[in-house]
Amino acid sequence: MCTGKCARCVGLSLLPLSLVCIVANALLLVPNGETGWTGHLSLHVWLMAGFLGGGLMVLCTGISAVRAGGKGCCGAGCCGNRCRMLRSVFSSAFGVFGAIYCLSVSGAGLRIGPQCLTNRTWEYPFENLAGTYLVNDTLWSWCLKPPRVVPWNVTLFSLLVAASSLELVLCGVQLVNATLGVFCGDCRKKEGASH
Repeated sequence: MCTGKCARCVGLSLLPLSLVCIVANALLLVPNGETGWTGHLSLHVWLMAGFLGGGLMVLCTGISAVRAGGKGCCGAGCCGNRCRMLRSVFSSAFGVFGAIYCLSVSGAGLRIGPQCLTNRTWEYPFENLAGTYLVNDTLWSWCLKPPRVVPWNVTLFSLLVAASSLELVLCGVQLVNATLGVFCGDCRKKEGASH
């Protein structure tokens, strides 16, 4: 597969993943679909890893990769798309950092668990359990308010972990692909000349 087609495929895969991260982070701001708990959200929700890292930073990478897969920067591809591929190298590195940020914050959010009301105190009741609460849903009843906050956080942070892991792989692939595109150009120019 030539570098241009690969860039386009990677970019088109990154776009929906980044939107999934943005939506998941937005939902984390409203536990159980209620807006009255914003004063008691966990730190990991406020770090906006899904919105900033897995969302906007990776969205920029996806758009750059789709553009790098287009026609060359001088019209009909006279430079073999090297200019766009060079921009995609930097954008892909940016996306790798965004995906790592989202993955690390979301993973920590899963391990520590949500902030919730337990026995008249707002705290992180699962903080010292090293994530074992994830497989023992009887512990989830420790959280009295917000209602159903534990399954809400577990589902959305798990989604962010999965999406950012895929983003990390795809951004890494595009980083290598774009680097090859800078040095080798886009083989579609040669394909077009042979027809």
